[in-house]
Amino acid sequence: MENVVIIGSGCAGLTAAIYCARADLHPVVIEGSQPGGQLTTTSLIENFPGFPDGIGGFELVNNMKQQAEKFGTKFLSEEVIFIDFSLKTKKLTTATGTMEAKAIIVATGAAPRFLNIPGEKNFCNGKGLSTCATCDGAFFKNKIVAVIGGGDSACEEALFLTHFCQKVYIVHRRDQLRASKIMSEKVMTNNKIEILWNSVPVEMLGNEKLSGLKLVTSGQKNILNCDGVFLAIGHTPNTKIFAHWLDQSEEGYILTSYSQTNISGVFAAGDCADPKFRQAVTAAGLGCSAAMEAERYIVSKC
Repeated sequence: MENVVIIGSGCAGLTAAIYCARADLHPVVIEGSQPGGQLTTTSLIENFPGFPDGIGGFELVNNMKQQAEKFGTKFLSEEVIFIDFSLKTKKLTTATGTMEAKAIIVATGAAPRFLNIPGEKNFCNGKGLSTCATCDGAFFKNKIVAVIGGGDSACEEALFLTHFCQKVYIVHRRDQLRASKIMSEKVMTNNKIEILWNSVPVEMLGNEKLSGLKLVTSGQKNILNCDGVFLAIGHTPNTKIFAHWLDQSEEGYILTSYSQTNISGVFAAGDCADPKFRQAVTAAGLGCSAAMEAERYIVSKC
């Protein structure tokens, strides 16, 4: 039987692994279908503490994995396909077998929603398309950008981008924002923001880098010239497999209190339990919290 099994290998999972390993718990990390998580697709991270010149997403995750391995973490390149949290001893099944653990840390992350339009996949990884203004906004200083969406997240992204960008367009498919009244008022009174109503993106344009959006606005096709596009149409937490066992919000985020879920001995950390911040540093902090709570649980209950 394992002491701790960590499901997920992004910032939250790897930080949890480092803390659990240093506590001599010999953790096992099940890496999942995308080892390292979403961070591995980010070309440069400039807001993670300790790296004044920035660091590549893959490099940061790889460094964290090496650190976890140094202290004795075991990594499995597998996916969890079945779970059983009905007993004190938790059971996980992968394609190669079943394992038991005293404690589980769920750190499966969340995936940004995409438009799935022509050209979209061409401009990821620093080529003009982003899903996080806080992460990438500074790269668009004095540039023209577009934010896709009409809720609070889209408004927050647009307002943040005005600190860097020359002009920010909000592209929204309806004739009014879905955002709260106060957020709507803030964007509509900001002279750097222009809202394009009844507009649907149908293609992303450019060669080596993104240079514009093809839109259908009130039935008419037109081109919006811009240097960057920020998607703010939501995230989908990777929590479906836990739906029967763990309490979740309507959106599927795992509900926690100090990392503890509704099931004793099962903890959650990172973007799968954080619908608000979704930052590498906050995910790492939540991973630390989950590991420390898991250690206390094992010492007191097992």
